[in-house]
Amino acid sequence: MKQGTTILTLDNGYHLWTNTQGKGDIQLLCLHGGPGGTHEYWENFGEKLADLGVQVSMYDQLGSFYSDQPDYSDPEIAKKYLTYDYFLDEVEEVRQKLGLDNFYLIGQSWGGALTMMYALKYGQHLKGAIISSMIDNIDEYVVHINQVREAALPADAVAFMKDCEAKGDWDNDRYQGYVDILNKGYVDRKQPPAISHLISTMATPVYNAFQGDNEFVVTGKLKEFDLRDQIQNIKVPTLLTFGEHETMPVSSAKRMAKQIPHARLETTPNGGHHHMIDNAPVYFAHLEKFIKDVESGNFND
Repeated sequence: MKQGTTILTLDNGYHLWTNTQGKGDIQLLCLHGGPGGTHEYWENFGEKLADLGVQVSMYDQLGSFYSDQPDYSDPEIAKKYLTYDYFLDEVEEVRQKLGLDNFYLIGQSWGGALTMMYALKYGQHLKGAIISSMIDNIDEYVVHINQVREAALPADAVAFMKDCEAKGDWDNDRYQGYVDILNKGYVDRKQPPAISHLISTMATPVYNAFQGDNEFVVTGKLKEFDLRDQIQNIKVPTLLTFGEHETMPVSSAKRMAKQIPHARLETTPNGGHHHMIDNAPVYFAHLEKFIKDVESGNFND
């Protein structure tokens, strides 16, 4: 497969930024989070997995910073492209256009939701699934995220945040200051300068449509996300990887590891939601062990 960056033209006429790194017979496709984030925390995966002979492909989903950005202010465009079905089938089209089969799929956060849905609908193409920092429903996430901020912030700060949320006062400076504190404790604990930007690269229309204003309140379409009655139908070897200081509840991940027939749960000490950056050595050790075990036929969980 061609190395470096390739711009894919989708059947709908839009263009996606893709990048492929490394050489080898093992294929890994990476799905970023957000929704509306970018590929950037995958950028070193080709280098980190080179010794295993893994070829790593990544892309920015439609609407994200490096790919085409539709005019979501048009209600018809929003209705057509801001849907679960669109983003799921986009993964399958990217797979086809990149020529991948019998491959590993890794998804972070929202990308983890897509990975679960892909494994359920298109699992025949997968050798393994890696669900990073995502659970199978939003209800348990909302309960946990409220517990997180009640533990992390004074009671008056939590009350203030809830008042702002009730009013829709998302741009309040004090409110956003508390969001920053929570982000530093549970999302980007390491605050890496390598992927910082002079402007925000978040695709806000996509993020707002699915998540809302921030990671600590869900007002968008993700409120409906619930695969608890289907998760046992994921048949491929599955790695669940979570940070120990997560926005996502590890208790839910433990339940998922029991429900998915061939699943293994690994947690990363000192890691938050982006634990591939917060504690890279442990994260990649878990990932390498999973791939080695599947490749050698020793994944018996």
